[in-house]
Amino acid sequence: MRLITSSTSLIRLAVGLCLTAALAFCATPASLTAGKVDLKSAGPLAFGPDGVLFVGDSIGAAVVALDTQDTKPGPASAQLEIKGLNQKVAAMLGTSADQILINDVKVNPVSKNIYLSVSRGRGPDAMPAILKIDTAGKITALSLDNIKHLTATLPNIPDTKATGQRNDPRLQIITDIAYVDGKVLVAGLSNEEFSSNLRNIPWPFQQVDKGASIEIFHGSHGQYETKSPVRTFTPYTINGEQYILAAYTCTPLVKIPVSSLKSGAKVEGTTIAELGAGNRPLDMVPYKKDGKEYILMANSDRGVIKLSADKLETYKPITKPTDITGVPYQTVAGLRGVTQLEKYDDSHAVILTDANGSQDLRAIALP
Repeated sequence: MRLITSSTSLIRLAVGLCLTAALAFCATPASLTAGKVDLKSAGPLAFGPDGVLFVGDSIGAAVVALDTQDTKPGPASAQLEIKGLNQKVAAMLGTSADQILINDVKVNPVSKNIYLSVSRGRGPDAMPAILKIDTAGKITALSLDNIKHLTATLPNIPDTKATGQRNDPRLQIITDIAYVDGKVLVAGLSNEEFSSNLRNIPWPFQQVDKGASIEIFHGSHGQYETKSPVRTFTPYTINGEQYILAAYTCTPLVKIPVSSLKSGAKVEGTTIAELGAGNRPLDMVPYKKDGKEYILMANSDRGVIKLSADKLETYKPITKPTDITGVPYQTVAGLRGVTQLEKYDDSHAVILTDANGSQDLRAIALP
C-alpha cells in the first residue's frame, strides 16, 4: 500500500510540475494587454520567451515588451545580404537615408527573423519604429497601433532636460538590455551618486526597483569610475555562476555577477581586460568554435576583435593604471565599418556595416 501511495504521490507531483511548467510557459503572453504602444524612442533590443521583444525606450525611461507572435521555428540564411538597408528603410518611412538611424539589430532565436530599432530623424525628437526582416530579406514594419505589450517604467532616472548632444542623459538612460533566466537586465544611467546603473527586472514585469550602482577601475584612465555607463554587455556563465561581461568606453572589459544586482547595492565590477583608449565598444557576441570559447566585439575605432573567453576566472583584477592588457584578443581582418553585430546561429553572425553612407546587412561565418 505504501508503494502504491508513493507511486501515486510521485505521479501527482510529476503532473503538478508539468502543469506548473505549462502555466509558466503560457504566463508570458497572458500577461500582456493589447493596445497602442507610444514609444518615445527605440534603442536596445532583446528577445525573451514566446516571441516577446523587449525594446529599450531611453527617452521614455521604460522597457516595453512587445508580443511579436513570431514563434514559428525557422533556419538562418547564410546567404542573407541586403545592400543599402538604410535607403530601403528610408523609402518605407518616407524620408531620406541621412535621416535614418538603425539603433539596434536583434535576431529572433526561434524564427531567425531579424528585428531593427530605427529612428526617423535625428536627436531626441526622432520618430521610433520597429522593423522585421524575414529570412528571405523582406522588410516589414511591426505595427504598434494594437499590439499586446507590457511596460516597465524606470525610477530614479537622471535629469531629463534635453541637450541634443551625443551625451544627452536622456539617450543614456538605457544603453543595453538582455534577457536571461527570467530576468531583464538593463544597463544605463540613473540619478544616484554612482550613476552607472544595472537593473535586474523580473519577467513578467511587476515592480521595478532602483537597480544597483556600478563602480569599476578604468585602467587606461588610471582611476575608479562610477558615472560612465556600460556601453554593451553579454550574459556569460563562469564556473557555473551567471555574470555579465560589460564593456565601457576606452575600453575596459568587466565581469559583474548577476547575483549582486540588488536594489540600492553599490557593486564593484572586476576589470579583466583593457582594450585600449580612444575607442567605443558597440556590440558583443559570445560563441564556441572548435571546442573553444570566444567573444566577438565590434568597436568604433578598433574594428572587430576576437577575444579568448576560456577560463575568464583566471585573469587577475586590473587595479593599476595600464593600457592594453588582460584577456588576449586579435583583430579580425576584413570586417570593417561594423556598426551592429548579432549572433545568427551557432556558426554565423549578422553584421550591419556602414561604408560611404550605405548600410549593408549580411550574414557572416563566425571567425
